[in-house]
Amino acid sequence: MSYLIEFRLRGFAKRYSQGLIKELGYKFKTKGMKNKKSHITLYGPFTTNNEKKMISRVLKLCKEYDRIYFSIKGINYFNNPKNKVVYLDIVPSEDLKEFRFKLASILKKITKTKSKEDVKTKNQFSFHSTIAFKDIDYKLEKILNHLKRKNHPKIRQTLLRVTILKNGKILREYDFLLNKMLNRGQALSKNIFRETISKLKQEPLSRKMNKSRGIKPKQTSIWNKIKLFFRT
Repeated sequence: MSYLIEFRLRGFAKRYSQGLIKELGYKFKTKGMKNKKSHITLYGPFTTNNEKKMISRVLKLCKEYDRIYFSIKGINYFNNPKNKVVYLDIVPSEDLKEFRFKLASILKKITKTKSKEDVKTKNQFSFHSTIAFKDIDYKLEKILNHLKRKNHPKIRQTLLRVTILKNGKILREYDFLLNKMLNRGQALSKNIFRETISKLKQEPLSRKMNKSRGIKPKQTSIWNKIKLFFRT
């Protein structure tokens, strides 16, 4: 059995990523990302002899976090000798970097990972979302020149769910807004996802923006609280 832990892009970020994938597929005949989800790998691929324990550890870690933020900014690439990759550049928050590192730390004792990325430190890991790979070695320069001519928006995102895949299919999915682990049926449910989005919309925009920038809410002093009390 092969497992992978990832999070999937949602909303505008998903549509933007899929649009680029289709555009490159049409213009440069790239096929590596055909029918693949727009995602960011957090751990794996890996194998384990204790699926139940693995799920339990992921759940315990996820419950330590409330909201995790990141942004997407522009295009970058890996110029690997055997497999070149073009991707959306992910700018992680400190929470996301910490979460990924802790995830690798708690799972490496009970899994066998196939990725060298999983042994990297918090600041070494390269967060990315692939838009083209496998058959682009001789097309890389043309693809990059094409993408450089485009205006790429900076997209702020909330990590809504972390997905555990088993042989390419959803096994479990933790929902940070609903604070619970979902099974495959629940993870694919449109009604449950609407609950997730509803929870997301309840959070004031100013609070979201401050969190994404690492800004803590201002604390009201005792004196100011007294003044506010007498004004009411």
